[in-house]
Formats: sequence, C-alpha cells, structure tokens
Amino acid sequence: MLEAHGGRGVRMGDIARAAGVSRQAVYLHFATRTELLVAATRHLDAQLDLDGRLARSRAAGSGVERLHRYIEFWGDYVPRIHAVARALLAARDTDEAAAAAWGDRMAALRDGCRAAVEALRDDGALAAGWSADSATDVLWTLLLVPSWEHLTRDCGWTGAEYVARMKTLASRALVAG
Repeated sequence: MLEAHGGRGVRMGDIARAAGVSRQAVYLHFATRTELLVAATRHLDAQLDLDGRLARSRAAGSGVERLHRYIEFWGDYVPRIHAVARALLAARDTDEAAAAAWGDRMAALRDGCRAAVEALRDDGALAAGWSADSATDVLWTLLLVPSWEHLTRDCGWTGAEYVARMKTLASRALVAG
C-alpha cells in the first residue's frame, strides 16, 4: 500500500480496509500513523529475517570482516526494501509519519555502521584521523538508499559491483593500511 501511494495520502482507514479490519481496530493497536508506519517497516524487516541476514556480520572475527559482511548484507537488503524505502523517502518532506518511519530505519542502518566501525577501532584497524563518530558518518552516508539508488539505477552498477566497490571504498578510507 505504501508503494502504491508513494507513501503519501495513506490514511488509517485505507490501511484498515486493506487489512480487512475496522479503523477502530487499527487505532486500538496504533495511536498514530507514525506508530503504524514504524511498525510496518519493522514488520517488513522481520518478514525478511533482518536478524538472520545480519548474523554473518555480527559473527565476524575481525573489524575488517565485519565491515565487509555488513556492506554485503546491505547490498543484498536494499533491493528487497527499495519500494517501501522509496515511498517513505518521497513522502517524508510533507508527512511527519513517513519521516519518523524513515528516521527509525535510517537510525538502524547507522547503528549497523557504528558497530562495524567500532569493531575496526577495537581491532586497532581504524585508519588514522578517524574517530568512531566521523567514520560512522562517512560509512552511513556511503550506504544511504539514495546513494545505492544512484549507483545501481542511474549509473547501471550491478548489485555485485555495488558491494565490491563499496567494500573497496570503505576499506581504503577507513581501514588502517
């Protein structure tokens, strides 16, 4: 439904009808559209087994391996969430609920970037001149959905090229060499 409406104009009643329940039933579970959209994006993550997909990154034996596994995870995950991400991005400037849902998911992406950077730091492998905060900022920016979209949609990179080049770029910028 988010994808069909581009994230805009989706009302609680529309969602209730699509789910086959009353509007009141939706309000019993979600007091606001923001709560509903955040829950919907988290539900998508659960359906796509986000935790299972992150397992390889979380189990990495080194900071460099964690960084690479996280980028591999993200390169595989973005195409799966792209339609919903696109809808939230399109609506966030004019829709507080969409902005909140988008912010929630981008905070999760940032947390994953921070975990990879902190693993580098803890290994003594974070390149000189980077704090964990500044390195997280850069990695997060590299992996943002609009960057993926531009490189794969506009520039024609394949998913494999995106992953390989992001790993190379992140490693050259952030890993002590």
